[in-house]
Amino acid sequence: MSTAFHLRPYRAEDEDAAIELWRLTWQQAYPSIDFTARVPWWRERWRNELVANAQIIVAEEADRLIGFVTIDGNGYLDQLVVSPDHWGSAIATALVDEAKRLSPAGVTLLVNKDNARAIRFYERNGFAHAGEDVNPTSGKPVLKLVWKP
Repeated sequence: MSTAFHLRPYRAEDEDAAIELWRLTWQQAYPSIDFTARVPWWRERWRNELVANAQIIVAEEADRLIGFVTIDGNGYLDQLVVSPDHWGSAIATALVDEAKRLSPAGVTLLVNKDNARAIRFYERNGFAHAGEDVNPTSGKPVLKLVWKP
């Protein structure tokens, strides 16, 4: 696994690669769910909610999109996605650091309560537990995590 990557702002031509990476990573994390069936919904959400309301920073390696983070003007980190073949690398930390830079007053996020790997990652990167909630789409329990400088 190479670690030669760079971060850059999202461009419209990244959409297909970003959606596919999003699908791939969630399929890896939750193999019992058919995420391919959700692609049209994700594409609509991507365009109408994330691209329209958040800054998106992508990680790229050899002209291949290998990760991205979305952070809105209120400091809400909706998505942090890294290609499974780069899990455990420095990419996720670099993307979270970029979200912190773009939202210096603080970052909040919701993470599925059963996603222990992601929770440990956020805790290692300075996020603290700030309550519990339920995902309005899936009905699954989530944790609210907060980073404050």
